[in-house]
Amino acid sequence: MARPREFDEEAVLERAREQFWTTGYAGTSMDAIAAATGLGKGSLYGAFGGKRQLFLRVFDAYCARIADAVADGLTGPDDGAFIRLCAHIRAAAAGIAADGLHRGCLLAKGTAELSEHDPDVTVRSRRTLERIATALAEEIRAAQRHGDLDPAADADELSTLVLAVLRGMEALGKAGMDGDRLERVAETAIGLLPRTGQASQAVPAGR
Repeated sequence: MARPREFDEEAVLERAREQFWTTGYAGTSMDAIAAATGLGKGSLYGAFGGKRQLFLRVFDAYCARIADAVADGLTGPDDGAFIRLCAHIRAAAAGIAADGLHRGCLLAKGTAELSEHDPDVTVRSRRTLERIATALAEEIRAAQRHGDLDPAADADELSTLVLAVLRGMEALGKAGMDGDRLERVAETAIGLLPRTGQASQAVPAGR
């Protein structure tokens, strides 16, 4: 009979995630992960496989968590859809500005480093971004139904544009752009959303 594992698997995965997030895939050795987690390399290999398998496990969990968080935050009645959408864009800018270490998100970091050479990372990244775009599109459709956004606008195209703004703000944040400029980017993006004539006079305040 196999011996039960004598460690908290979720805690180990969390520490491994932090190590990958801080030093990147190439810059992270199994020795570093062993030091971060307190497990011997033999235990790590036995429980999770090699470094790539461990990274994919961590990456999958991270991608699922952020996609779920976006979907949960953009769910609710139609009359609050536009407010939630604006809040999401502003919160992204604020979160990026607050990232003093300029680590960015693990999705972006892992994709930039590995997608050119690892098709599994590419598939996972694309799937996660599609989930986020779908959540944005559904919120845009809800705002259209309520009359806050122009019903003639293509919700899928708008969601991709918003996603591009969010991902672009993250790149700017990693380069050290200050929070005030990121906030202005967010407000400009909100201002460019196609409002209906009546709703255009009532953009929710960002401050």
